Amino acid sequence: MVRRSRQASVPDDKVFAEFRQGSGTQAASTTMVFARMLRNLVRDEQVGRRVVPIIPDEARTFGLDSLFREIGIYAALGQQYEPVDADLLLTYRESKSGQILEEGITEAGSMASLTAAGTAYATHGVTMLPFYIFYSMFGYQRTGDLIWAFADSRGRGFMLGGTAGRTTLNGEGLQHEDGHSPLLFSVVPNCAVYDPAFAYELAVIIADGCRRMYAEREDLFYYLTLYNENYPMPEMPEGAEAGILRGLYRFIGAPPEPTVRATILFSGTACLAAREARNELAEHYDVGAELWSATSYKALREEALSTERWNRLHPSHSPRTPWVTEVLSDAEGPYIAVTDYMKAVPDQVGRWVPGTFVPLGTDGFGRSDTREALRRHFETDAGHVVVAVLSALASEGQVKESAVSDAISRYSVDVEAIDPRLA
Repeated sequence: MVRRSRQASVPDDKVFAEFRQGSGTQAASTTMVFARMLRNLVRDEQVGRRVVPIIPDEARTFGLDSLFREIGIYAALGQQYEPVDADLLLTYRESKSGQILEEGITEAGSMASLTAAGTAYATHGVTMLPFYIFYSMFGYQRTGDLIWAFADSRGRGFMLGGTAGRTTLNGEGLQHEDGHSPLLFSVVPNCAVYDPAFAYELAVIIADGCRRMYAEREDLFYYLTLYNENYPMPEMPEGAEAGILRGLYRFIGAPPEPTVRATILFSGTACLAAREARNELAEHYDVGAELWSATSYKALREEALSTERWNRLHPSHSPRTPWVTEVLSDAEGPYIAVTDYMKAVPDQVGRWVPGTFVPLGTDGFGRSDTREALRRHFETDAGHVVVAVLSALASEGQVKESAVSDAISRYSVDVEAIDPRLA
């Protein structure tokens, strides 16, 4: 017998309000932001007791140890031993009434907990709000069948790939450096995939996910990336919310002085290279690049495919324009996309971009080195973004080829380096 749950409440807006204001000069990672957001959620009067934090391993890596004392770790028999960190304020505290599900090193067990919590609205008539956070490299590729089963059973909840990206967890090599999880999750029809760069993006996405899944009762779940690199979080630009949810919005316009124009799309921590490249292009090459944050290439692709289908089945009507084409028509190409994931991630929308489109990404195996060295190796650092922009402009006849050569020399780009995809 399938039980029907009552319409669930959504978190109070104050849970998310602080994250729209930015962090000023204080640097933070999106993982740190999520940990604070989760703390706000468990304290919320509307949904706090429904929140289910699920962690397969290393809660402290994700900054969730602050919740140990506050809500405890569930253990059917309570605390049966004295933890080695018993003398610390944030000690590992187990309790029969604990709220955190600390599963040990088992993604499969964590998926079972996510499925139980994410389908409780149907099986028990009780709506739960699960957040399953894990090392992103150890998510879909380890438990893909279970994720499909969760989707097929109409599970609702958030999966969060921590230590995201192929270059942000330097020194871990093949073990942890994830450059493909958004692609893997994109094949699941009812999974909303987002790759946020900033705190306010994460807040907007999670708040809307709560509304869609728990107030509107939509049968979907979310996969979000979380990075471990610290940088100041900006304030949310006015009017950005709709674009964040649809997958793309203008983050900052081009500097007014340069006479040549280009557009750079970024996701996640690639915002750092994009912002630096924007400054370098204006200072040295008379190129004004505006920056767009691409939060979800999957959402953009799905809307474009739906638009194409509508046009195909309505030949007597005026054709509609895919939203990504329409919104980028307000920008000036060429368009360079940079990501900490494979080029195939931004390439999901390549054929709908209204101009020259060049994706930069991290195709190849992970490596153990500094972030700077890894981004140079994968050709996603600011220097390579500048070269890509100038190369695309040169192909259109907007700048001279000598500008590309100058940038290659200025940023010490090794033109004989092996293709990172083959290294």
